[in-house]
Amino acid sequence: MVTFTISKGRRIDQTTRSPSTTIGSASDSATTLISFSHLRWNFVFQRPQHLMSRFARTADVVYWEEPVHGAQGPSLGTRRCPKTGVTVATPTLPAGLSADAETAALRSLLDGLLDVRPVDRLVRWYYTPMMLPLSEHRAANAVVYDCMDELANFKGAPATLLPLEQRLLDQADLVFTGGYSLFEAKRDRHPSVHPFPSSVDVAHFAAAREPGREPDDQRAIPRPRLGFYGVVDERMDLALLAAVADQRPDWSLVIVGPVVKISEHDLPRRHNIHYIGGRDYAALPDYLRGWDVALMPFAINDATRFISPTKTPEYLAAGCPVVSTPVTDVIRHYGSVAAVRIAATPDAFVAACAEALTLRASSEWRDEVDALLAQGSWDKVHAEMAALIGKVMAARQRPLAAAAAVPSVHRSKRYDVMVVGAGFAGAVMAERLAADAGKRVLVVDRRPPIAGNAFDRLDDAGVLIHQYGPHIFHTNSADVFDYLSRFTEWRPYEHRVLASVDGRLMPMPINRTTLNLLYGLDLRTEDEAAAFLASRAEPVEVVRTSADVVISAVGRELYETFFQGYTRKQWGMDPSELDKSVTARVPTRTSTDDRYFTDTYQAMPAEGYTRMFERMLDHPHIDLLLGVDFAEVRHAYAHDHLVFTGPIDEYFGHRYGKLPYRSLRFRHETFAQEQYQPVAFVNYPVEATPHTRVTEYKHLTGQRAPNTSVTFEYPSAEGDPYYTIPRAENQALYKRYEALALAERDVSFVGRLATYRYYNMDQVVGQALATYRRLAARWAHDAGAVQLPDSVAA
Repeated sequence: MVTFTISKGRRIDQTTRSPSTTIGSASDSATTLISFSHLRWNFVFQRPQHLMSRFARTADVVYWEEPVHGAQGPSLGTRRCPKTGVTVATPTLPAGLSADAETAALRSLLDGLLDVRPVDRLVRWYYTPMMLPLSEHRAANAVVYDCMDELANFKGAPATLLPLEQRLLDQADLVFTGGYSLFEAKRDRHPSVHPFPSSVDVAHFAAAREPGREPDDQRAIPRPRLGFYGVVDERMDLALLAAVADQRPDWSLVIVGPVVKISEHDLPRRHNIHYIGGRDYAALPDYLRGWDVALMPFAINDATRFISPTKTPEYLAAGCPVVSTPVTDVIRHYGSVAAVRIAATPDAFVAACAEALTLRASSEWRDEVDALLAQGSWDKVHAEMAALIGKVMAARQRPLAAAAAVPSVHRSKRYDVMVVGAGFAGAVMAERLAADAGKRVLVVDRRPPIAGNAFDRLDDAGVLIHQYGPHIFHTNSADVFDYLSRFTEWRPYEHRVLASVDGRLMPMPINRTTLNLLYGLDLRTEDEAAAFLASRAEPVEVVRTSADVVISAVGRELYETFFQGYTRKQWGMDPSELDKSVTARVPTRTSTDDRYFTDTYQAMPAEGYTRMFERMLDHPHIDLLLGVDFAEVRHAYAHDHLVFTGPIDEYFGHRYGKLPYRSLRFRHETFAQEQYQPVAFVNYPVEATPHTRVTEYKHLTGQRAPNTSVTFEYPSAEGDPYYTIPRAENQALYKRYEALALAERDVSFVGRLATYRYYNMDQVVGQALATYRRLAARWAHDAGAVQLPDSVAA
């Protein structure tokens, strides 16, 4: 019987339990992903290395290389990459084997590798169709074709490549493409093609913007320096390179990378062209630091027709202006960026380089670049790919149409309750229903990890970061704190926030220290501070909006300094358009208390939120189904009651229109320094700064490490719903959905999104506990029970 993973150590299928197929799950070590690639792992660190390194965090990843020839007999060498945990497998074959004999030998080596591994689930991932014959006999839970290049257009491509690609497309569950041009070329050839242009490790390349030592083999090269790194092959326009060197003998052209598939004798040799050779990925920022312009002198030919060079965002992240030939995907994604020049002829290319050299001295263009780079990352690409694979691995084991057609006795086992959402509301409901009421519970979440927006993880620097933005726990409720204490130890933490104003950091919320710093005062008592604020306050006859709240309390100047710009960025509208509740949540103090919260209980889960959720959901009556959409499985798993924690308008198919939400984007970065800022949060209230705040996590976790990780937060109108927008018309629309919800007797709507309210974490927990108590009381009443168990009141 084929099964798919649902939860740590537990399975479900049509009749039994089974562990989670979600390849993004933190507990997915029983999944093996084997990546078949035409590129050596240690050749150039690019798309396969970035992605496989990230999948290796949660799965057993094997990177299968092309064979090495010349040995006496077939053998397989394996080595574990110490930095990433990826197992690199290199077959060695005797020379002179026929194609059939070579395939048979490789197939046998592959079987020997997989047969000794604890493989519960297998993902076959291909960068080249040429390895399909040696591997297609292995049954897989998902087959992925990550088409990063149009290999058939490359020099020396085998004649069998295109027929094998069609065979791979016939077998693949998912096709990913390395750019939009490739997506357009492949989208009609497969029903599930997804464009994933190669991304960038911004933190890695941004190191080039900081002072540092240049490599010895570059330091003596005269400036200005115009550089290129990458594979030097038939895709490079060597004639263009020579023309630039000839027209500008005062420029130094630095070429970093191995020469492949062309002869060294084909390279143009000039006194001002310097071929450095291949260098490690880790060293690239050191070379970039010494470049004035970065080059992409690609030939425009069949080999470059579909490329989407990773170099563009990497160069920009390093702070280098870019000059490129007219590659389609470069024009598409970066053609309007001020720091990128496109030129088709040698004369135009030289002129564009001259223009780009003037940019290097300024930094005005970097804000545009940084905002663009913040929209994507390798972590985001990996997460989205993992979610798609998780859906495939779940759905292919359960043909939904067939499941709906058979009698319920033949379906998956029956559950008492299906809980939609594995965040605070869903996890608390599931735990109470299972542990207190003894119900059989299935938790469904469209994201691969549990913990909802509170999901945290160790990043590459070993720092525990919050993937979906920082979460600070505080509460005045002893019941809520005691309940969560069943699942975590706590690290005492009192939250402090600073606001950046004219280059100075000042405490938020506004207190006496803030006033003294801002105005150069020496207010020494609370009465003096209160009198000063009263002198600034402007009477407002009726306090209706967020602007009214602040202006009536502290005056227009403080309102404009600390609140107006921040609120406009956060909500996409002026405070005068928002309900008074938005700014009323932020107090103004006349004391010097610089704590952001004054709650009785202020702490952080000692091992992080995700570990707390794992313990909460680790119950024999709870199964998890992750990486799938509720709508796809609602009718496949029989249940008596539904707990819904998602957007209420989505549940009802947006019958009355969509409820408005604000979303967030996050840029996670790691810096090679122990501390980035003096507190966990620094707010940026000025409207010209695109991000609202920066979070440094080591303040929250208490970790000690030579590096530090931070998150830049950007409000957005698009994306996952984070914040309900408090306006009267939105509340009126919600009331229409609430009326529909009240009629759903066998559905409980719990949490922020399901009740369209802004809740802190403790309030969500409290609401879920109260909802459970009401539900348990109703069930007890319906069953004719006289007295509830004492634990129902917990």
